[in-house]
Amino acid sequence: MHPPSVTLFSSPICVLKKVNNVSFETFICFRYLKAKRKQGFISLITFISVAGVAVGVMALIVVLAVMAGFTSELRNKILGVNSHIVVQKLGGIIDNYPALVNAIQHTEGVKSVTPYIYSQTMITTGNNGTGIVLRGIDPASASSVLSLSSQLIQGNIAGLSRSEKEPGSPPGIIIGKHLARELRVGMGDRVRLLSPSGPLTPMGVIPKIKTCEVTGIFDTGMYEYDSSLAYISLKTAQQFLGMGEAVHGIEVNVNDIYQAQDIAAKIEEMLGPGFVAKDWMRMNQNLFSALKLEKTAMFIILTLIVLVAAFNIISTLTMVVMEKTKDIAVLKSMGAKSGSILRIFVYEGLIIGCTGTAIGVAGGLGLCKILSRYQFIKLPSDVYPMSTLPVKVLPFDVTAVALAAVLITFLATIYPSWQASRIEPAEALRY
Repeated sequence: MHPPSVTLFSSPICVLKKVNNVSFETFICFRYLKAKRKQGFISLITFISVAGVAVGVMALIVVLAVMAGFTSELRNKILGVNSHIVVQKLGGIIDNYPALVNAIQHTEGVKSVTPYIYSQTMITTGNNGTGIVLRGIDPASASSVLSLSSQLIQGNIAGLSRSEKEPGSPPGIIIGKHLARELRVGMGDRVRLLSPSGPLTPMGVIPKIKTCEVTGIFDTGMYEYDSSLAYISLKTAQQFLGMGEAVHGIEVNVNDIYQAQDIAAKIEEMLGPGFVAKDWMRMNQNLFSALKLEKTAMFIILTLIVLVAAFNIISTLTMVVMEKTKDIAVLKSMGAKSGSILRIFVYEGLIIGCTGTAIGVAGGLGLCKILSRYQFIKLPSDVYPMSTLPVKVLPFDVTAVALAAVLITFLATIYPSWQASRIEPAEALRY
């Protein structure tokens, strides 16, 4: 038979474990979370702490989803107009491009290849005129590399080679939606292309002039392209610019856009010195680096909201410790160890943090779903490359936000919990 002192010392904790089927620390933790009427102020601060964590997590998830959506949408817009890899010859044009096209086409990972011509010219019609970027493309192979077919709102790519099928008719040209609006032209109207690189005469340089007929209008969703880009056939561009059978470069599409850098290195090695292959990440490195930096900065800034909520948790637990000093002393007198007291308040802080995190994750994902489905936030198309707010939820971002919030709240519980575990029963009960 055990001495009476041992029975009184150990039985209360054992009874709690057996009756409630939970650990002693968890049972006491939930009792402390249920504040009584006289402790209503502590309950209010607990609610504010949960709300602060929830708002911070929700804001982080929504902002990171918008940033990810913006980056993804911008990448799709850029790759819709440009290829994954561009092959050029250093210091000149490419004369024997059919042989290079055939060699690049058989490179591992390459999906499709097409030659191109690039030039800056003037386009005029009546009293209107503006500078544009003129691209000569091969109608037969360009569709497999560029997304021009899906971007056309009027006409088709086959209209570019109408002069070859119908001798005597002007060559076709495809222009952007905003450029057509600026020039006040539509399908079937004629425009004039002016190139400053004309023949030299005693009167000076005479610009070359080429009359084309609008056979298509495209809409990429990016104002920069829709207001300053035009397509003509490769043969028309060669004749207009006096390039013979040469081209400025070769555009390449790959099966995996994230392997473009490695495939570009293989193409450079295969073609040898004198050629350079630039992948889409390299050509837009500054833009995507800026977006990545902005996303990181927003994550750090918005994490401060969670830090503010963490300070609320610290104050809540500190006040609970002060309120429950007598209870802690009694528990220690009954046999509770310092580690058990520390766990009680760590659990309490983690419950607050995890509850706020769960509410914030649910609210953030719900708000992202609403923004993505209804798209009620409109953006000016002449400022942004998209018309609505893009949203793309990445599982990694949501996981990182949730883990960061839980970690911050856990760190916030350490000091008040450690203070509670240091309370001496004799001193607490005496005063």
